[in-house]
Amino acid sequence: MSNALKDVEQPCDAIDACGAIQLVLTPKDKDLGGFSVRRLLPTARQKMVGPWIFFDHMGPAHFPAGEGINVRPHPHIGIATVTYLFEGEILHRDSLGNLQPIKPGDINLMVCGQGIVHSERERYEVTSVAHNQHGLQLWLALPVEAEECEPAFYHYPDDNIPALNVQGIPVRVMMGTAFGVTSPVKTFAETLYVEAALEPGQRLTLPMADERAVYVAQGHLKAKDTDLPEHCMAILSPQEGVEIEATEPSRIAIIGGENIGPRFIEWNFVSSRKERIEQAKEDWRHQRFPLVPGDETEFIPLPE
Repeated sequence: MSNALKDVEQPCDAIDACGAIQLVLTPKDKDLGGFSVRRLLPTARQKMVGPWIFFDHMGPAHFPAGEGINVRPHPHIGIATVTYLFEGEILHRDSLGNLQPIKPGDINLMVCGQGIVHSERERYEVTSVAHNQHGLQLWLALPVEAEECEPAFYHYPDDNIPALNVQGIPVRVMMGTAFGVTSPVKTFAETLYVEAALEPGQRLTLPMADERAVYVAQGHLKAKDTDLPEHCMAILSPQEGVEIEATEPSRIAIIGGENIGPRFIEWNFVSSRKERIEQAKEDWRHQRFPLVPGDETEFIPLPE
């Protein structure tokens, strides 16, 4: 999804912690007209977690009939976008000619590399009735050697994502390897993305990664003496055996992976080189990016 906020880095309350939890981030809600977005990455205190450079939680939102998500064509470079819905449906179109409805449990992986354009709208069958939208939008920064790769698109239906029971807790390994299983979703560096749903009193020992964080999409957790309320992200140390406990029904996302080095980010463009971002901005100003088949007439102008 396009970065619809004026500034990429959004204000986020940050509390220094100790031990396994290094930092707790609590975002501000931003109203985008009909639905709210919470941005956890990037922030002034935490630019990335492993290769993850962008983390938005959108919704939950309720749309009356005739309204819904309607994001016009826009470009990306230097990243792979990961779209995951808890509820609702989004219709993905891109300049490679892909047309794909994204439904709850699916993973859409769009590898932007040297440049791609896409739109995110909703089918008439969805917008013709009242409906809900709720999900996560994440960006993976590509390693330097893959930043300018050919763009590509991968769609992984819900039943392709490994699901297992860990300590009595339903877990899905969305990307990377955790709890002894490996996701089929393509990665470019060591990457971790896990979802879990905990009932009150349940405890989960978190999988290891060089860098990692846990996001509380719903509910409330405790990690030793640290409270982790709904919509906060805890940045974790690489300490082994970190355990969380749910104090109410909770849905969480665990992200992480290897540190691939710093990145520059402006609007929808990410690169290890500032001049590459300037080139992308100039290319979008002059409409040198490819068009999206079936969605050629509209586009989001470059924010000036």
